[in-house]
Amino acid sequence: MNNHILSCNTQAMLLLCASFGSSRTIEPKPLSLGEYNNLASWLHENDLTPQDLLDSTIQDKLPQLEINQLESHRILALLNRGVMLGLAVEKWTNQGLWIIGRGDPEYPQVLKNRLRYQAPAILYEVGNQQLLSRGGLAVVGSRNVDNTALEYTRRLAYNCAQQGIQVISGGAKGVDQASMLSALEMGGTGIGVMANSLAKTAIDKKYRTRIQEGKLTLISTYDPDSGFSVGNAMGRNKYIYALADYALVISSTANKGGTWAGATEALAKIKDVPVLVRIGENTELGNQKLLAKGAIPFEKYSENFPLKDVLSKAVLDFQNQKSSKMIVEQPSLLDNLANPKYSNNLTNQDNQTVQTKNRSNEKFISNQKQSSLSNEDYTKSQKQQPFPEYKPQDIYQAVLPFILQQLKKPKDDKALAQILEVQIGQMRLWLKRAVADGLVKKNSKPVTYEVIQNDNLLSLYSTKTAN
Repeated sequence: MNNHILSCNTQAMLLLCASFGSSRTIEPKPLSLGEYNNLASWLHENDLTPQDLLDSTIQDKLPQLEINQLESHRILALLNRGVMLGLAVEKWTNQGLWIIGRGDPEYPQVLKNRLRYQAPAILYEVGNQQLLSRGGLAVVGSRNVDNTALEYTRRLAYNCAQQGIQVISGGAKGVDQASMLSALEMGGTGIGVMANSLAKTAIDKKYRTRIQEGKLTLISTYDPDSGFSVGNAMGRNKYIYALADYALVISSTANKGGTWAGATEALAKIKDVPVLVRIGENTELGNQKLLAKGAIPFEKYSENFPLKDVLSKAVLDFQNQKSSKMIVEQPSLLDNLANPKYSNNLTNQDNQTVQTKNRSNEKFISNQKQSSLSNEDYTKSQKQQPFPEYKPQDIYQAVLPFILQQLKKPKDDKALAQILEVQIGQMRLWLKRAVADGLVKKNSKPVTYEVIQNDNLLSLYSTKTAN
């Protein structure tokens, strides 16, 4: 039994997001991560925290409030599961488990940095929490692999342990389990990101001693008593990569399976974790296809040659590849909001690609204006003084011209967020600020936003240079 005390914020998050044993099939359905993010955005906009929802005064007001497309009666029903929460937490803590919310100081910062709003709201864990911030090598692969691949995995894990490189895996049979157990056998440390049965796995004799020694930490984002599901197995993949400094795919079947899905997701979305792939004789076709998606080849290495040096070289190759890619690829819309080489030519319907404009930074800045006046002050003073020069000081000011361009016709916040490819919560914060600055007006029934129709104002924030 541990002395873990849940913070009030984490208690609220558990009530909203957690399943409690048999209640997994009973209404109300706990919030998904996406739904919780919507709620978290609403709380932030209203200067509230999750623990404020435990206040009866706040709960009394919920039925009259609009909460980012969430039904207030469902939120209230979830918050009223206090008895089930108490029983579940007592059981889990008696089993030695820790429960950490995304707002707790113990929560791994690396998950927030790399996954942002995809970082899990709740983590269940058992073992040494400090291992979660140590990084290491994620070793992943198929469940059903030949003896050659398994032996390769074991030798690699032995080297990791000898050279102080932590092994991170999904704990599944096959490559994942072989890498973790082999590292532990040699006195190394490991993290297992479990898709199911965390409570049961924690007392397995293969792991129990290593957990007690502080050499192993098992974590899960799912109910510690949950059974296996393909969806959960797929969903946890990104956490394996996000906790690591680099990842190595031992074997992957092309275009199917959890290893392939996890690797392709990491290559596409977790930009600062190099994904290495074992190459050579008897490797699967999926390994070769991952190279075409940006993975780095991990060639044969001598066991007498420091693995850290091999990994460092692979990381250097990754950084060089990334630099080359940044030169030839057009950045995303949000990367270009303050870039003078790009302007917004998006239409209301088709969200066309941002087009490159040939103009210098100096000319761009000199032709832009900025106004922080309220709507009332702006009306009184627009004929009395010129607008100050527009020099974006933060991302809001940089994105503002694109927002105003899109709001020449009324749009709701969801549509605008989709066009500019940002979270709806972030878009609402920008719109709230634009309304306060007197640049945008908010309509009701339905709720939409549109730019205040003033020719001087529109030309002020236009992204087009003067002819």
